[in-house]
Amino acid sequence: MHGILRAARAQWLTTWRGGRYLLDTLLAATVTLAAAPLLFVPSLAQPWAERHRRRAGKLLGRPVQPRPRAALRNLGWFGTQLVTGLPAGAFALFLLGSWVVTPVISLLWWAFPTAPWLPVVSHRITGWGTAVPLGLINLVVLAALAAITLPPLARAHARCCLTVLAPSPAEQLVERVTELTRTRTDVLQAHSAELRRIERDLHDGTQTRLVAIAMRLAVAGESLSGDPDRAAVLVRQAHTETEDAMTELRSVIRSIYPPVLADLGLSGALGTLTTRAGVPTRIDIGPLGEIPAAVEAVAYYAVTETLANIARHSRATRASVRVGRDGGLLRAEISDNGRGGADPARGSGLDGMRRRAAALDGSMTLSSPSGGPTVITVELPCAS
Repeated sequence: MHGILRAARAQWLTTWRGGRYLLDTLLAATVTLAAAPLLFVPSLAQPWAERHRRRAGKLLGRPVQPRPRAALRNLGWFGTQLVTGLPAGAFALFLLGSWVVTPVISLLWWAFPTAPWLPVVSHRITGWGTAVPLGLINLVVLAALAAITLPPLARAHARCCLTVLAPSPAEQLVERVTELTRTRTDVLQAHSAELRRIERDLHDGTQTRLVAIAMRLAVAGESLSGDPDRAAVLVRQAHTETEDAMTELRSVIRSIYPPVLADLGLSGALGTLTTRAGVPTRIDIGPLGEIPAAVEAVAYYAVTETLANIARHSRATRASVRVGRDGGLLRAEISDNGRGGADPARGSGLDGMRRRAAALDGSMTLSSPSGGPTVITVELPCAS
């Protein structure tokens, strides 16, 4: 029984999403027809077309990336929208509107004694004995028609929208070159920033401690014959400074390439990492095969940064890490049941993850609605 109810609810949601999409399409087609002269302006046409690309992608569950401006393609889509959107939206309006109007007509049959009618199965209503059965029959027939026709009709229109507005091979090449130029700039900037950070850490930390050690040992050498006790104190202090310098140096080395990756591999390193996470974390790692060291480092950094953010900001009670390989693509998905609302613009961690992934021609996607859950997916090419 519960399975039937879940299936009915899922079907109702699918039908409602399809109907809402088609009603929005009808409105958009009407606006397109009314404001046709304005849509010849590229600065207005492009965002209008992009809005419908995103809407179509959302219905189909496909990610839609921004595309270069294409005036002729936009105008071609406006014509297609009028030809397909108006009739499809009008059909959805008829079905959904009739479903709303049918109970009203059935219950108020007595107010229209001359010509009461129903949308699908119509017959003259002379009393409650005909009003209630006919009303129920019409509701069932309309609901069945909507469930059968609206979802596929909405998906067909969405696919048509994405096809017509899809960038041409030349536009995709331009977009690809632009993206590579941008990521190359990001890589150079990130590399320069990393070198400056390493130099600063070594100069301000390790180098300072080594200078202090050298000075203490020099003073100890001078004091060795005249004041052995003082020389012993200085040697002990130098020994302590040496240990601190080694700790700082190991920290710098770990920031360049975590030794745990070299020792345990990505699977073992992530397993160790999740045991020390600030919230209970479930980990699921599939067969990974051989992965380039740079890809391992970026994936490890992404999981480390995300789990740290979850512990600090999300108020989550549990998290999960799923890592797997699909052919030449390594995918890491980190999720939590926290409060959501993560925004790359409010911190450097998420933006740093995106930049690191882009440097390897990968991507990072974030889904974090207010109230949660938050899901971060990092995809990295790792084919040899």
